[in-house]
Amino acid sequence: MQTRTFFRLSALALVASTLAACQPGQPVNPNMRNAAVGAAAGAVAAKAFDGSATKGALAGAALGALCNDAGVCSGY
Repeated sequence: MQTRTFFRLSALALVASTLAACQPGQPVNPNMRNAAVGAAAGAVAAKAFDGSATKGALAGAALGALCNDAGVCSGY
């Protein structure tokens, strides 16, 4: 029960901080966008394979934020 609550609050904090970083008229930073998508994908993948959603989200966010630097998702 506590893990679910923690995960939901973490997701809410991630969404809130992402929206707070957006300013009207300015595009979202690609690294931030990729980190958010990576965190969501990592959490879903970890839960699908009975892993820790929090660890999956952290790994996905890190990989998402660095994918432009590695040249993996430079076209997006």
